[in-house]
Amino acid sequence: METTLNAELRSERGKNLARRLRRGGRIPGVVYGEAGGSGALAVSVEPEEVSRVLHSDAGANTLIGLTVGGGDSSKVLIKDFQVDPVSHRLLHVDFYRVAMDKVITVTVRIELTGEAEGVKVQGGLIDFVQREVAVACLPSEIPEHIEVDVSSLAIGQGVRLKDLLEGVSWQPVSDPETLIVHVIAPRLEAEEGEAEGEAEGEGEAEDEAASKAEG
Repeated sequence: METTLNAELRSERGKNLARRLRRGGRIPGVVYGEAGGSGALAVSVEPEEVSRVLHSDAGANTLIGLTVGGGDSSKVLIKDFQVDPVSHRLLHVDFYRVAMDKVITVTVRIELTGEAEGVKVQGGLIDFVQREVAVACLPSEIPEHIEVDVSSLAIGQGVRLKDLLEGVSWQPVSDPETLIVHVIAPRLEAEEGEAEGEAEGEGEAEDEAASKAEG
């Protein structure tokens, strides 16, 4: 996904300026990177526009055409952002410039589709082990998410990262052997629950016996 964002240069820094910007409906930010021969730039942006990017399907992996002060646009990704812990309003955002011809590493979320055969027919349970992975790709080829179809999975079967590499434009950075999802038998959880219950019961009995002995 790609979008555009407008920023304004700011010559001042500090908490007082940040407060004035927020009262005026903007937030401070910094653009990092050396693309085009320029260094870090102090900017301000509209928080609603940044929130729209962060809440999109691609989130922080959204490729942004950032225009600063009405000048030329450069391609950036969101590097980091700060949110007020009480109001949840955006307080600050950092961007970093990317070169469109250079491979970068990003973290991409996993999205499951379908209903596993092992759940629908065999009564098993889906265990979603790894919800995001690191991949390397060109900025223009960052996937919004990685889709995993679990429809054919029976109990005891799963999907590893290496099973998802056919026909994709990215390379895995996370271990290809990483288990993404598998179907487990429900009795395993039931047995663990019973064992925990028995252990708790034994502990209570021991406590009661000790209490009587002291009495």
